[in-house]
Amino acid sequence: MFRWPRSGGSTSAVSREEPARREDAAALNVVKGLSRSISTVGKDAAEVRGALEDTQRVVQAQSEAMQALARQLQQIGQAQTAIAAATAQSTAAVQRARGALGVVGGEVNGMTSTLAQVSDAAAEITKISLQTRLVAFNAAVEAKHAGDAGRGFAVVAEAVKALAGQVESSSKAIVTAIASLQARIDSFSAELTHDGKKPSAIHAAFHEVEEDVQRIAASAAESGQQMGLLNERAHELEREVSQASHGLKVAFDGSDRFLRMAEELVEQIAESGIEVDDMPFIRAAQQAATEIAGLLEAALRDGRISQADLFDENYRPIDGTSPQQHATRFCALTDKLFPTVQEKTLAFSDKVVFCIAADRNGYIATHNRKYCQPQRPGDTVWNTANSRYRRIFNDRTGLASARNQRPFLLQTYRRDMGGGRFVVLKEATAPIIVAGRHWGGLRLAFNF
Repeated sequence: MFRWPRSGGSTSAVSREEPARREDAAALNVVKGLSRSISTVGKDAAEVRGALEDTQRVVQAQSEAMQALARQLQQIGQAQTAIAAATAQSTAAVQRARGALGVVGGEVNGMTSTLAQVSDAAAEITKISLQTRLVAFNAAVEAKHAGDAGRGFAVVAEAVKALAGQVESSSKAIVTAIASLQARIDSFSAELTHDGKKPSAIHAAFHEVEEDVQRIAASAAESGQQMGLLNERAHELEREVSQASHGLKVAFDGSDRFLRMAEELVEQIAESGIEVDDMPFIRAAQQAATEIAGLLEAALRDGRISQADLFDENYRPIDGTSPQQHATRFCALTDKLFPTVQEKTLAFSDKVVFCIAADRNGYIATHNRKYCQPQRPGDTVWNTANSRYRRIFNDRTGLASARNQRPFLLQTYRRDMGGGRFVVLKEATAPIIVAGRHWGGLRLAFNF
């Protein structure tokens, strides 16, 4: 316990209290130094936590990529199964076609035999017609010898002779056509006949098809084996990513507790009444919170806004914004009231980075003027750094600041400035109470 000198007393009493005052001053300096050291540790813990967050995002992305790879491998496996089934069906179809060729070959042989019979019959007809022509010729000769008595018979004989000639011509044409058709059928039959020594073109084609199908089946089987190995490796990687994610979560939770412990130690030192380095910023945050609360209460009394509108939680997305911005029924009022207090507190110290009032859900209706720039379409990086108003910051720090109802809260965190840039800040928060209700918190962020 610190000991302070009492008024009055003897010179000896004062002389005895002098060492005590020096001891108290030394202890006070130690506590202040300890506060600075804890603050530095908190800064390091915030940077570690930020690095863990980055790693966690990378691991999460890897996990999602592994899940996508697993789905793709499953689809490839299904495709390979379909290929195997198709090649088996193709092989069976080739075998059926070979069998059909055998049946066709048998039918062709039957056709050949029938055509031979037709050819024999046509040849026989040719012989008969030739004999008929000879008989008719002889009859015509005899009829001439008979004179007028044989004239009618001679006419009949000539007609029979002519008809026999036509029959002979037709029979010869049939024989010629059958011979040509027979040659073609013999050639076709040869194509259909399987000869191991000299396969026909059609059988050679079927053989090539069979070989191609077998090569496809072999490639599919080999690919299936490789896919099986790849699938096993993918599952191993997925397990490793899951383990890494679990380990990161443990480390993340540990760093979170360590960071909060450092923050609480600084808070406890500040609550003890010792003037640590953060106290001016804590008082500035509390003063700004009081002023903001007063302005909102005055607006309620004057009827410029209803309590329902002031505590509106219907955050309506603003189209075409990235990062996403939202609007509420109290935005117009905060745009009028907040800048006076926020800009004044922003100028409190050159270490102050921003001074903003957030509602209890982390929604920032009105930011500092330098961060209230209209968004540039398609430029998310620039918007992240310069258009920070009308946004909901419901991360760990944002929600803790917005929902804190203690006299003050100290936090250390890494702020995303867009484009992969981060800065480590400290933040003092004080609650904003309006008409007996917790509206939100005044956030005052400052550099180390």
